[in-house]
Amino acid sequence: EVQLQASGGGLVQAGGSLRLSCVASGFTVDDYAIGWFRQAPGKEREGVSCIRSSDGSTWYDESVEGRFTITSDNVKKTVYLHMNSLKPEDTAVYYCAGDISVPERHFTGWGMGTPADFGSWGQGTQVTVSS
Repeated sequence: EVQLQASGGGLVQAGGSLRLSCVASGFTVDDYAIGWFRQAPGKEREGVSCIRSSDGSTWYDESVEGRFTITSDNVKKTVYLHMNSLKPEDTAVYYCAGDISVPERHFTGWGMGTPADFGSWGQGTQVTVSS
């Protein structure tokens, strides 16, 4: 059973930085995608960034490109989301999610897909950016 554990959220001032971690376990394949989603109050869950384990391919939403960086440590089975120059509009609950079925579909240039494309989810971690 695939399990994901997200952590690293907190309260930070605008312009500050945070690093989120997503520890994965139970993967039985070497090629999978791990994505970060976020959901602000009253809004839909949206994709932020995604990384593929086999070749390190990444994708970023335009709202975070240049500010956020996604990395992975395949030995530790951990994916990190390095968030810099944080803005109040980045405030949300952040979730990590995994796709072991069709990982390549998240890197076609059409976006990282919808939450329904990811079969495994971690619990959320709250990120609050004060102005």
